Amino acid sequence: MHIDAHQHFWRLADRQGQWPPPALAPLYRDFAPADLLPSLQRCRIAGTVLVQSLPSLGDTEFMLELAQRHDFILGVVGWVDLKSAGAPLYIAHLAQYRKFKGLRPMLQDLGDDRWIDDPALDLAVQCMVDHGLSFDALVLQRHLPALRCFARRHPDLPIVVDHAAKPAIARGALRTWQREIAALARLPNVHCKLSGLLTEGGPGCDQARLRPCVEHVFDSFGSSRLMWGSDWPVLRLATDYDEWFAMAHSLCTSQPGVGDAELDAVFGGNAHRFYRLDHSPNRQGFPC
Repeated sequence: MHIDAHQHFWRLADRQGQWPPPALAPLYRDFAPADLLPSLQRCRIAGTVLVQSLPSLGDTEFMLELAQRHDFILGVVGWVDLKSAGAPLYIAHLAQYRKFKGLRPMLQDLGDDRWIDDPALDLAVQCMVDHGLSFDALVLQRHLPALRCFARRHPDLPIVVDHAAKPAIARGALRTWQREIAALARLPNVHCKLSGLLTEGGPGCDQARLRPCVEHVFDSFGSSRLMWGSDWPVLRLATDYDEWFAMAHSLCTSQPGVGDAELDAVFGGNAHRFYRLDHSPNRQGFPC
């Protein structure tokens, strides 16, 4: 089945003083399951992974409540302060929820680029491993060396790089990103999301502009460690859901050695395996 490995919901009332600002009109509103369902049905997406967008426990609880009410939300990636003394206890609490699948610190917003390369996280990470949870890395190119050290320190922790670490597609400055991504991909516990690229591509971004990035992540991770995600509703800054799904499918289809089995993996199977998603009945009637 097709799975969207990366999407968000939010309420503006919970985001006072937080991103997005009012100037980003396509995003400055509430986004709820009813807003996404038509796109999922048109693209035959059977389920999604709902990912945090605020560094707060309240946002994680909000997502878990949504997941309990909507079958198409197959997994939730939340937030915990991984360096806090209470992190292991709270992780154990969250792990009791069947759909809770992982954690994502918002590394791109932290002042210390090497925040993740710190033994102070070891207890929390071990708790994640013990409970079968995964780690989403919201990083930029400058964080990749520290992330590589973190991934080496925790080889049993499944890690996925969100949005391919947001390469500087619009500026065409890809050489350092390519080198760092290739080095990170040599670690077998690291995966990559094919998401968020259109918003990094700048106005008028098309397949030709994205192709070098897509080719590089396929070369680095292979089809077995890539997973497609929409990054909706942030995607609305660049295009609509259907257009990105079709564009990503076309870009993947054009990669050497990619056939039906590889497409099934990138557009669903890998996310299912990485996040250990359940085969839940789909009361919304989506094709599974």
